[in-house]
Amino acid sequence: MASENSKQFWKRSAKLPGSIQPVYGAQHPPLDPRLTKNFIKERSKVNTVPLKNKKASSFHEFARNTSDAWDIGDDEEEDFSSPSFQTLNSKVALATAAQVLENHSKLRVKPERSQSTTSDVPASYKVIKSSSDAQLSRNSSDTCLRNPLHKQQSLPLRPIIPLVARISDQNASGAPPMTVREKTRLEKFRQLLSSHNTDLDELRKCSWPGVPREVRPVTWRLLSGYLPANTERRKLTLQRKREEYFGFIEQYYDSRNEEHHQDTYRQIHIDIPRTNPLIPLFQQPLVQEIFERILFIWAIRHPASGYVQGINDLVTPFFVVFLSEYVEEDVENFDVTNLSQDMLRSIEADSFWCMSKLLDGIQDNYTFAQPGIQKKVKALEELVSRIDEQVHNHFRRYEVEYLQFAFRWMNNLLMRELPLRCTIRLWDTYQSEPEGFSHFHLYVCAAFLIKWRKEILDEEDFQGLLMLLQNLPTIHWGNEEIGLLLAEAYRLKYMFADAPNHYRR
Repeated sequence: MASENSKQFWKRSAKLPGSIQPVYGAQHPPLDPRLTKNFIKERSKVNTVPLKNKKASSFHEFARNTSDAWDIGDDEEEDFSSPSFQTLNSKVALATAAQVLENHSKLRVKPERSQSTTSDVPASYKVIKSSSDAQLSRNSSDTCLRNPLHKQQSLPLRPIIPLVARISDQNASGAPPMTVREKTRLEKFRQLLSSHNTDLDELRKCSWPGVPREVRPVTWRLLSGYLPANTERRKLTLQRKREEYFGFIEQYYDSRNEEHHQDTYRQIHIDIPRTNPLIPLFQQPLVQEIFERILFIWAIRHPASGYVQGINDLVTPFFVVFLSEYVEEDVENFDVTNLSQDMLRSIEADSFWCMSKLLDGIQDNYTFAQPGIQKKVKALEELVSRIDEQVHNHFRRYEVEYLQFAFRWMNNLLMRELPLRCTIRLWDTYQSEPEGFSHFHLYVCAAFLIKWRKEILDEEDFQGLLMLLQNLPTIHWGNEEIGLLLAEAYRLKYMFADAPNHYRR
């Protein structure tokens, strides 16, 4: 009996969030009733036990109210032989048939008009449509006739970006590949970088609104303090620092199997496959070995904090940027085994040193009890209470603590909330700002939170708020959205950074 109840429970739970449901559309057309007729009959014989009357949850009510006409076969407990099911199908079929006949009768007048119109046009000017175009136009006219009272909403045209959008796509918001302005900016960057002593202040000003992909690797090395401004010293510095890093590998990496380092290495080994699991680049064994060496050496050389979960994410932007120096195609699907050993060693060493420079400024985020993060979350709460008291009170009303969602924002620098291409663009500005990864990041988080104020205020329970804040819909974000976010963050910093009592409640 217990096994039967558990079986029924899982069947009833088929529509819970996260369960795999059949999706019908262009690639998955609705099932043909003629093909499934025998199948439905066989199942109706088996499912003769009626369902228990049980009050459905709000989600089940939502699922039932929004199910479409093709949603069959989702609940194995449904009795397809019941009279209600047959009545529903017959009503839908009759109504649909009548509507189709009416639509065709209305459309019969249109071909005559179109023939008379086209006959007046010279043959050389006639437009010949493909069969697919004709089908599209027919479908659109049918839709308009079926729904004459529905208001046609005009939505902005945006390119479709895949779930794992291209890392190198810096024009995700629909901008042209390279405008005249962008070419001018690229030329200015090249002039700055090729000068005998690069003006770092001017380079920061140019980098704030974004760094062109072609010059981003050398710009990041300079802004992070890894490379000197003097062009004559750069080659020797790179050679020396890279040799120094691989000296650390020879000295420390074999100690990963020693007892006092086993826990650190084991945690790194567990976390590496979780780093951007949807991007093939980071699932390659060679890349994961590089990440393991970088993180282990950093942990050994920084015993005050050691390795903390979340630091593994901070390697990825540097790795991608320095990899793009050798790869012109989209890097997320690139096979790194095609690169030479010297190239891979350069990418690994540069990623290590630039990540180390970043962490030097926020190391208190990762020391015992992570006091830096706790201070920043408290500062975010205070800032939001002054910026948008309504959102702040909404959190208090439903007992949502800022630490429950903002801890990850501080620990991972918003990397879990944004696509990687957006993180790279964000870091262009962070490296241009004084204390960008620590101080300015606070205002970016505040602007990011207020960006979703409407969606936040629409949620009226604790679970809904946390689900929203931990799964914000940013997958289609590009340069335009990040630019607006940074502009708002700069405005907040300008208003509040030097005025701690301004707008105090």
